[in-house]
Amino acid sequence: MAGGFAVSAGSGRQFEAKITPIVIMSCIMAATGGLMFGYDIGVFGGVTSMNDFLLKFFPKVYSKEKEKHLENNYCKFGNQGLQLFTSLFYLAGLIATLFASYTTRRLGRRLTMLIAGAFFIAGVIFNGSAQNLAMLIVGRILLGCGVGFANQAVPLFLSEIAPTRIRGGLNILFQLNVTIGILLGNLINYRTNKIHPWGWRLSLALAGIPALLLTVGSLLVVDTPNSLIERGKLEEGKAVLKRIRGINNVEPEFNEILEASRIAQQVKHPYRNLLQRRYRPQLIVAIFLQIFQQFAGINNIIFYTPVLFKTLGFAAVIIQIVNVLSTVVSIYFVDKVGRRALLLEAGVQMFLSEVIIAVVFSIKVTDHSDNLSHGYAILVVVMVCVFVSSFAWSWGPLGWLIPSEIFPLEVRPAGQSVAVCVNLLSTFAIAQAFLPMLCQLKSGIFILFAGWVVVMSIFVLFFLPETKNIPIEEITERVWKQHWFWKRYVDDDDPLRWA
Repeated sequence: MAGGFAVSAGSGRQFEAKITPIVIMSCIMAATGGLMFGYDIGVFGGVTSMNDFLLKFFPKVYSKEKEKHLENNYCKFGNQGLQLFTSLFYLAGLIATLFASYTTRRLGRRLTMLIAGAFFIAGVIFNGSAQNLAMLIVGRILLGCGVGFANQAVPLFLSEIAPTRIRGGLNILFQLNVTIGILLGNLINYRTNKIHPWGWRLSLALAGIPALLLTVGSLLVVDTPNSLIERGKLEEGKAVLKRIRGINNVEPEFNEILEASRIAQQVKHPYRNLLQRRYRPQLIVAIFLQIFQQFAGINNIIFYTPVLFKTLGFAAVIIQIVNVLSTVVSIYFVDKVGRRALLLEAGVQMFLSEVIIAVVFSIKVTDHSDNLSHGYAILVVVMVCVFVSSFAWSWGPLGWLIPSEIFPLEVRPAGQSVAVCVNLLSTFAIAQAFLPMLCQLKSGIFILFAGWVVVMSIFVLFFLPETKNIPIEEITERVWKQHWFWKRYVDDDDPLRWA
């Protein structure tokens, strides 16, 4: 065990806790859900550009690929039909998370992660062995369902099981695994692209490794005390709380969770309750964070880098390594400087990098000519790394962390479900709209997203309260009721009257 620490409760009591091995191992195992999510993101984009894959499942796209040198530089990066197929992943996840909200509350966070692992494994089997487009679509839908369940349960699990002082850092393990998964997917595609004609199968089949890790990990971890107590397993919940905190005196924290559970038990319709005035601050913040995360321009940056790769082939690997390392930076600083500071600093960094990229492309890339010299390509790669690094220690991980910790227990699964739905819906919208926007706006698309970064930063500055080092069941009292704007919505009425 590591050294102990104490966290002040709202009533002046102290929540004692130690950073125990069981907490660290549970969080690492749970975060493998992010590894699966990231690997799919990293590997599938590469697979859908492999000639062997296109020739088998999308022969028309394959034929069109051969003629891309005749097309506008800004209009030749994809096919709407292929995009729609890829986006089935997000639509399936969106629908699945609605069911995952129920299982998370009624069956627990641990079992929901196990269901996610089972969906992942089934999807990998269908994709890796696909003989026709129908099998590929089924596999894609199953993987999306896995994402819906994992993204619902894992952030909640991490926020509830972690000691308050390091809750942010442990929660960001999920996003760290996402970035590692993306990097691994890119590296594996680089090798399998040279294996003909079944390299794409190997890329898709290797997703079974993180899927298996999540499934086995879900069998080994303990459920959170919050979930156990909420489901009436009081003695088991207290026993788990003692194990994960490394102490016997857990009464103050146990009683606080018990009170939150008492309120939660009275809520029969969490989605309907979520619309009540008292939960409006949390709901609005969670929704806007998900929209902003996708509209920051990260997909714009990642999708458009093929222009760079023609000049600097190593750019993709550099960018993904920066992505991973910068997420580690977030783990270190999120519980030290806070959520708001990281988001506001990143806003400045992201805005400047996107503006510089827009200027370079507007000058050097025309409709039918790519005039990026080696020097300009290096400049843009540096700016892309600046953007990716700032996103990776701010909006990337905090977009998942903050919604998982701001809702009170009685509506927490429903609130997380809404957050995941909005995230996946925003991702789907960007995926479908990006290529037409790129074709019409050209380099101006970077200015558009830079404008969004300004809006996001203003929102954070005025409307996002700080939640670092505050026990998760005390955030309503110590955050929302103290905020200059949101306190008017969170009154002192009995929460049961909203049930």
